[in-house]
Amino acid sequence: MRAKVLVVYGTHRPGDIIDVFEFGMGYRLNRPLDAMAGNYFHANELEILPLVPLDQSTATMRTFDTGATRHTDAGKLDYEGFLSPLVLERYAQYLNKHRVQADGQFRDSDNWQKGIPKSTYIKSAFRHFVDFWKMHRTTPTPTVNSEAFEDSMMAVLFNVMGYAHEYLKGNNNAK
Repeated sequence: MRAKVLVVYGTHRPGDIIDVFEFGMGYRLNRPLDAMAGNYFHANELEILPLVPLDQSTATMRTFDTGATRHTDAGKLDYEGFLSPLVLERYAQYLNKHRVQADGQFRDSDNWQKGIPKSTYIKSAFRHFVDFWKMHRTTPTPTVNSEAFEDSMMAVLFNVMGYAHEYLKGNNNAK
């Protein structure tokens, strides 16, 4: 399997050296090899996933009333538009509620990022999805116990995000 790179800036040709260097939310291509650079891959080692090509030499600039200038946001990821603040807030509430461990200790909010096996995430995701599904199927509008219904959705989200985190950070073969 080849590594996947989302290309926002520049173009590539077969045989080019591509620097997988995060720049904004994309990657710069064909940077000079230097000590400050990141990991380099040959183009044939990568699967290039084009987003919206943005040619820096002809990029449209915008000027604000204050005189400040910036590139337009064309081709950039729109997190504000893609995400729901209501869901993120409820998700954070769910995770915060579950920071107290069985032994009474309070775990750090990012404790899960230390690494949990993908097999644990998938098994938990299925259990919580079945809970979510049963409540969905048995109640026309799941309001009888809305906290349990919402918790089941947030638990599915946690497990899918955790699994994706492990996968994207390169633990593709870890069970």
